[in-house]
Amino acid sequence: MCFSATSSFIASGVIGAIGVATLRQVREPRALLFASVPMLFAVHQFTEGWVWLGLDGRIGKLALDHVAFLFMLYAQGILPLLMPAAVALMEPPGWRRGAILALTGVGALVCVWDITGLIFLPSRCFIQQDSIAYRNHMTGNFWISCLYVLATCGALLLSTHRVVRWYGAINVVALTITEIVKQYAFASVWCFYAAIMSVIIYWQFRRLKIDIETPNGMSPIRRALLFSRLRLTKAGRTSTD
Repeated sequence: MCFSATSSFIASGVIGAIGVATLRQVREPRALLFASVPMLFAVHQFTEGWVWLGLDGRIGKLALDHVAFLFMLYAQGILPLLMPAAVALMEPPGWRRGAILALTGVGALVCVWDITGLIFLPSRCFIQQDSIAYRNHMTGNFWISCLYVLATCGALLLSTHRVVRWYGAINVVALTITEIVKQYAFASVWCFYAAIMSVIIYWQFRRLKIDIETPNGMSPIRRALLFSRLRLTKAGRTSTD
């Protein structure tokens, strides 16, 4: 697939709409961070659209440096902490929760390491075979990369929630394919596919398949946590007729 500023901006718009729709389905505070993943990926793709514009010479060098830093900050610094933390918040007490909290600690270590590298060491980005490659000597460390994958995907795979495990398994497949086919632009390509796969998160919240109180079950429907006034329920239509 050929990537470009246009594809990044279109993906951002579509995923942003999915992100808003997902947040409208949240009924429990502890699920809010995980439900925010599509919206965060939408912002991330929007940022990479500006990176493309910078690499094409359509915005200044200073602006390019800033948006490239923001893209790498989320992809390499925030994501390995955000993902296991979001899963841990939804996890009921038990050994799985303990393991996911341990992976959250690993993600925190990766987060601190990568952000330190992004702040104190020079980074660069460039177009290679229709994709953007991001380079930083510290964030590209092999063992840190292994811990990154362990924290982000491991937490998903350990979740009690079946649909979260499926999302993790699909991410592992996408990660493996990306590593084989486009290893030189791994951060950009994998984040693009992970953003597209955010539709899975929306669909499961929409079907009430992610429930904190009854994992893999379905508790009585309660009022939405966010945007409740924007939700037009069947009951609401009946009462106003």
